[in-house]
Amino acid sequence: MADVAARTRSGPGRLLIAVYAVFALAATARSAVQLGTRFGDAPLAYLLSAFAAVVYVLATVCLARGDRTSRTVATVSIVVELVGVLAVGTFSLVDPAAFPDATVWSDYGRGYGFVPAVLPLLGLWWLRVSGRSLERSAGSR
Repeated sequence: MADVAARTRSGPGRLLIAVYAVFALAATARSAVQLGTRFGDAPLAYLLSAFAAVVYVLATVCLARGDRTSRTVATVSIVVELVGVLAVGTFSLVDPAAFPDATVWSDYGRGYGFVPAVLPLLGLWWLRVSGRSLERSAGSR
């Protein structure tokens, strides 16, 4: 079991977890301020920011834990993140009036250098690559 976690948290996994942690912190802080001070201005955008924060926190914790169950939960949360980025990104371009204030995922994460659009792809890639090395090492036993 420790071998599974070690593989997920090694090499590029460490950087991935660090980036997820930064986004978890940034999205949580941003949504807390928005919800606490200006909720009436753009409730949909601010609730989506809070949802993004929860997704980032969950992905961060599960990637850091790295056991089999956590890898499954991380995969699901990262797929939700990808769907969210694509849906919110598209919707914010099609109907900008629905988003009078930006979310982390608005315009595919343009306000964050498009990292929110790339991060779930990297997360899914890393879970797959580190999972393949797990399968190979299990098969050699």
